[in-house]
Amino acid sequence: MSDALFAVSPVDGRYAAVCSPLREYFSEYALIRERVKVEIKYLIALAQLQLPQLQIDSGKFDALRNIYRQFTPADAEQIKQTEKTTNHDVKAVEYFVKEKLEALGLHKAKEFVHFGLTSQDINNTATPMLVRHGIAEVMLPALTDVLNKIESQAQDWNNISLLAHTHGQPASPTRLGKEMKVFSERLREQLEMLKSIPHSAKFGGATGNFNAHAVAYPAVDWISFADDFVNSLGLTRTAYTTQIEPYDNLAALFDNLKRINNILLDLCRDVWTYISMNYFSQTVKTGEIGSSAMPHKVNPIDFENAEGNLGIANALFEHLSAKLPVSRLQRDLTDSTVLRNTGVPFAHTLIALKSLLKGLNKILPNTQVISADLSSHAVVIAEAIQTILRREGYPNPYEALKDLTRGKENITLQDIHQFINTLQVSDTIKAELLKITPENYTGVNLSD
Repeated sequence: MSDALFAVSPVDGRYAAVCSPLREYFSEYALIRERVKVEIKYLIALAQLQLPQLQIDSGKFDALRNIYRQFTPADAEQIKQTEKTTNHDVKAVEYFVKEKLEALGLHKAKEFVHFGLTSQDINNTATPMLVRHGIAEVMLPALTDVLNKIESQAQDWNNISLLAHTHGQPASPTRLGKEMKVFSERLREQLEMLKSIPHSAKFGGATGNFNAHAVAYPAVDWISFADDFVNSLGLTRTAYTTQIEPYDNLAALFDNLKRINNILLDLCRDVWTYISMNYFSQTVKTGEIGSSAMPHKVNPIDFENAEGNLGIANALFEHLSAKLPVSRLQRDLTDSTVLRNTGVPFAHTLIALKSLLKGLNKILPNTQVISADLSSHAVVIAEAIQTILRREGYPNPYEALKDLTRGKENITLQDIHQFINTLQVSDTIKAELLKITPENYTGVNLSD
């Protein structure tokens, strides 16, 4: 029987296959492995200071690095077993690394494992490393796939004239491609912002002042050492901290992801509405069932699934960004349990991205319906007519068009042409006005 049937969360149950790429970066195993990596890299960095009491031949460095390079689930299980005794997850990692040093004949270096550090020096470097890689390796490719699809559709549909709707009412015509471009431009801008947010780390001892480091080796420039070490991890060190990283940049990253999700949620709702208006048809896969009761229906389930998962993700991103930067005095433990849920909103976002892309790949513009709806709303060119009349100094053009159109249904192009022919303007202006149709009144082609 599948374990997925007993998963508490659909992230590890129904959607486990979709979310599996995130396990490399947001699982318990990944966190333990990354902690081991930081401990080993820190020990090597200390050894390169040539401290009198810490002498490790550089020829041993590769063997040390293999401890995290060859880290296995069995190693993680060993650490979890130790944690049952220590009741401290990072201390269990420290003991694991010390045991590995014994096996390498480096028992004299054991006490320099985790030297002068507090657990948050490990957690607040391991976690941003995982987030950075998770975004780069999983989230950005998935977001880019969606962006590329939207931009492709924007290009393909650039010349499809479309009846716009403001306040739910027919409005000045637009182009379907341009309306898709609205979303791709917003998304592209936020993705660039996402890439620019620093991945910050804390590394400075129990309360951020290098107390233990300085008392043991006062001649060492620990600030420069820590800056260089954190930079070598691909991170930026926050200079002034308590026991924990203040998480401001991480909060900014979560807020940025929330904005990205809001853009995609907006897109889902617009496409859903276009489908309900029959502006989009959906290709049907053989064997799929749209409705359990109504066989004629092809429900927009991919966009609904995406919208639901984006909402869950954003609720969690909101809590993470609001809670993590707030801690009592030099620290409390509330960030620890919250931070363990970092992968959950990423997972719901990834589920949404896959569903959204699937949905986008199914839709096709129903050009006959789009064209017929546009043609049946000739009233939308009233804006064009009154604007030209304003240009020509015609008295009260807005009011004249309002009397003709406001609150009236089924105004045809013929009705408007009859109105134009009653205007006291030159034949040249009348000819200009008579050329305007709902199909060609779409403004500047922004893609030219």
